Amino acid sequence: MDALALEATGGKKTLNGAAAASPPLVSQPPVKRKPAKKTKKAVVFFEVEILDAKTKDKLCFLDKVEPNATIGEIKSMFHRSHPQWYPARQSIRLDAKGKSLKDEDVLQNLPVGTTATFYFRDLGAQISWVTVFLTEYTGPLVIYLMFYFRVPFIYASKYDFTTSKHWVVHLACMCHSFHYCKRLLETLFVHRFSHGTMPLRNIFKNCTYYWGFAAWMAYYINHPLYTPPIYGEQQIKLALIIFLFCQIGNFSIHIALRNLRPPGSKTRKIPYPTKNPFTWIFLLVSCPNYTYELGSWFAFTLMTQCLPVAFFTLVGFIQMTVWAKGKHRSYLKEFRDYPPLRSPIVPFIL
Repeated sequence: MDALALEATGGKKTLNGAAAASPPLVSQPPVKRKPAKKTKKAVVFFEVEILDAKTKDKLCFLDKVEPNATIGEIKSMFHRSHPQWYPARQSIRLDAKGKSLKDEDVLQNLPVGTTATFYFRDLGAQISWVTVFLTEYTGPLVIYLMFYFRVPFIYASKYDFTTSKHWVVHLACMCHSFHYCKRLLETLFVHRFSHGTMPLRNIFKNCTYYWGFAAWMAYYINHPLYTPPIYGEQQIKLALIIFLFCQIGNFSIHIALRNLRPPGSKTRKIPYPTKNPFTWIFLLVSCPNYTYELGSWFAFTLMTQCLPVAFFTLVGFIQMTVWAKGKHRSYLKEFRDYPPLRSPIVPFIL
């Protein structure tokens, strides 16, 4: 029994000794787990159907249009299937009788489903605003000078290439020429247009207006029987001061408006007065460029005391008032913090 017990005890010691003598286990470095791959969100493409606004006929079907596509990009896609309708002459609308969508409107932000239906209207042949303005303003400049130099077939032959004896006639020609040269230079170097084109048919209407009035005014101002203003030199000098003041003011406003819009963008901001004193009128009116323009033609009327000039000033005032009211309404609609004291064109009145 004792021997068996000793053997059992010795066996345990030997096992414990062996266990104690075994080398220590080496710890392995932790295995780096690969980060789980982010699941990509599935892009929901749109189907765009374009119908004729008048006949409701299907003109085009665009498949797999990206949700962030703009109306301008959709116009380009539509142009590929219908080359005769380039983007500038396209009007894309949500409703057949609704307003045209802006080129920068994004598809997924519009009140449409993944199958969007738009309506197309042809705006007709288009022409760039720069071309229109250059044509509009070159005409009056050339036409007025033809009457000023009294080219043949305008007045009696004995007056061909003669000059007026009244210095106000020469001053009026300089002011008229200065005004339209300024407009031409502003068109080339100052103005930034929110819309690149306008319907071609408008150029005939605009040119008839500007060219026709220029000929009518120039005929009477440069006529051999023209009589100077009733109050003479004092009236002419006062008119000249007002004219030059308004011309500088009009140019200052155009520069201020140009600086509001970065090149190549259609950003709209609230115009505010700058350090230039001529822009302080922004405190009172929304469209001071029209205010100064009206003042220039009022001064020209006062300078020449000519009925056709007065009528042109009146018609221009009516038209500019319509434009100013429309722009004023758009400012109020677009900007909640728009200054409430401003009038469209005439401070506190209109």
